[in-house]
Amino acid sequence: MVYNENEIQFHLQDDEMISLLKKYLLTAGLLISVFAGACSVQQVDEGVSPFKIVATTTIVGDIVSQVGGDFIDLEVLLPTGSDPHSFQPAPKDLVAVAEADIVFANGAGLEEFLQPLIQNAGGSAQVVDVSEGISILESLDVHSGDETDNHLSGDPHTWFDPTNVELWTTHIEKALSAADPDHASTYLANAQAYREKLQELDAWIEQQVALIPPANRKLLADHASLTYFANRYGFEQVGAVIPAYSTLAEPSAQDLAAIETAIRQLGVKTIFISESASQALVERVAKDTGARLVRLYNGSLSDADGPAATYLDFMRYNVEALVEALR
Repeated sequence: MVYNENEIQFHLQDDEMISLLKKYLLTAGLLISVFAGACSVQQVDEGVSPFKIVATTTIVGDIVSQVGGDFIDLEVLLPTGSDPHSFQPAPKDLVAVAEADIVFANGAGLEEFLQPLIQNAGGSAQVVDVSEGISILESLDVHSGDETDNHLSGDPHTWFDPTNVELWTTHIEKALSAADPDHASTYLANAQAYREKLQELDAWIEQQVALIPPANRKLLADHASLTYFANRYGFEQVGAVIPAYSTLAEPSAQDLAAIETAIRQLGVKTIFISESASQALVERVAKDTGARLVRLYNGSLSDADGPAATYLDFMRYNVEALVEALR
């Protein structure tokens, strides 16, 4: 080595210099990669909620998301358009439930798949039935068939009355606040804000229903799913093609003959059919009686770009379809 004032000169052969530079660049590259990876992990960790939440249906999931906001990691079991009565869980659903902190379900007997799923999944998830405390209604028009097959314990479609969904928000807010007290004030504020929207929806529905002559306020659907809507807004649920609260029930020939007779005697001109109904069966009744079919959303929201992407959209779409058909 030769020292020349403040400079240090290294007398190296060209190949030695190249080797040294390669080692330097390799080390620098590794350090940059490690640093970048650490930053990336930190960003992901900061953005992920420690609370894994599962909701059974898209409708329950939407209400949970309104209350939970950005502080929950939400997964919905049933895909858009699925029938809650006939849903069969997949292996990924088993994993989701096993890893969940809270599972929110409609309850009221809707999700018959849920209890076996939870038992098989294990885990320590708290299960919250959002319909707890709601008076489960029975349609007086649903008479026939075996009670087990036709699910005559009561109508589980509690979401067709927005005042019931107000109670949902209370159950959701309390469960999230207990699990995540640091954000309890936010959950409470979100729940209160959403309840105001539900109250506005309820008032709007009453205004729309007033456009229908009282004599026309008769509801006949593919299955007995409109009990809460009828009870809240002054309709009569005069029957159903499937005389049961579940789409899985199979009407007998006697059941079909009875409903066709009722349609003719009552002058029913419209059958409301859900996205998950047996279309061939309902079309047969419509053809026999001359009634027209009007499609409603029932157990699921639409896709994000559809007309029923949220619960509020779901109810508005259905009410507009009902009013247009019956006024």
